[in-house]
Amino acid sequence: MDTKDTIEQDCDDQKSCRVCRRVLYAGLTLTGIAAALLFWIWAYAFAPGPQNVRSKPISIIIPPQTSLQGVQNILAQQGLLQNDYRFNLLARLMGITRSLKAGEYSFSKAATPYTILTALEKGTVVKQSVTIPEGVNIYQVADILARFDWLDKDKLLEAFNNPGPLEAFDIKGVQSLEGYLFPDTYSLTREQSPESIVRMMLKRFNRVLGEINFIGNNKTGLTLHEILTIASIVEKETAIHEEKPLIAAVFGNRLKKGMRLQADPTVIYGINQFNGDITFKDLKTPSPYNTYIIKGLPPGPICNPGKSSIEAVVNMNTPQGPDNAKPDGTPYEYIYFVSKNDGSHFFSKTLAEHNKAVTKYQKQNKR
Repeated sequence: MDTKDTIEQDCDDQKSCRVCRRVLYAGLTLTGIAAALLFWIWAYAFAPGPQNVRSKPISIIIPPQTSLQGVQNILAQQGLLQNDYRFNLLARLMGITRSLKAGEYSFSKAATPYTILTALEKGTVVKQSVTIPEGVNIYQVADILARFDWLDKDKLLEAFNNPGPLEAFDIKGVQSLEGYLFPDTYSLTREQSPESIVRMMLKRFNRVLGEINFIGNNKTGLTLHEILTIASIVEKETAIHEEKPLIAAVFGNRLKKGMRLQADPTVIYGINQFNGDITFKDLKTPSPYNTYIIKGLPPGPICNPGKSSIEAVVNMNTPQGPDNAKPDGTPYEYIYFVSKNDGSHFFSKTLAEHNKAVTKYQKQNKR
């Protein structure tokens, strides 16, 4: 190879080296810029909010279908972050721009942007606890739930008076969900509708039926609706757990003998705007729920009974007692009971015995 070729090759190598060096420098520069950008975003993502960490948490509401920019505006208005375009960029880097969920949230005023976005992406909404007591009717349930500002009483009652969901229990021809809204403590979220609350309560009711093995233990010959009707009366007659099997037995025995139930709570349920004092006139006023007049059961439950009341009725044809059995192994034969004015009741097998108890516990107390 002559000298000329060698010089030309050296020149080509030098040009290639310069190009390589330029590419390398450009790559390093871009890498440095990217690293600086990521550090800048990282520093923003985990920087605490502008407020004092000791401040009380603040609640915000993200309406449905709110855009990412709309979410950022709400957060900035509440002082949880500054209206910085890095929030938008961080959400894009996290790949969650379309995954932010509506609802009510509670954040510390020192929460980081990353913490806020993670909560919004997971839907970690505020849950409100509410207790539905045993023995309340659907109107009282609506009153309790309507204390939450996002729930309307009329819409709740509309959902409660729609018996459609009961078709899952093969129940037709009823007017409402009375008796089926299982009393318990529930956790509600702001986005829940009355219909979703109904589904939640019916799901709990169905679980309770499984816990007491309703299908396997029900030897009464009564339908689920009939059992709930009696259970609702038991629930209103006593709050004493140990008395519920006895009162259930009384009603079961009266039904077998063709006797009227004569239960005051059913009469009260059939009175519009009951004022708290039941009268002899009320007992004589015709009503589908007046068990002093009608024979058999009223059209349906008069409240929403708890588990112990339902279980007492399911087992009312079986031996009951402190040890779940009487000494002779037979069911209770009581057909009367009267209040002892201390929350408990006296039970009788005969009318004569019952009349004595009435004189002892009621008439003497009135004197």
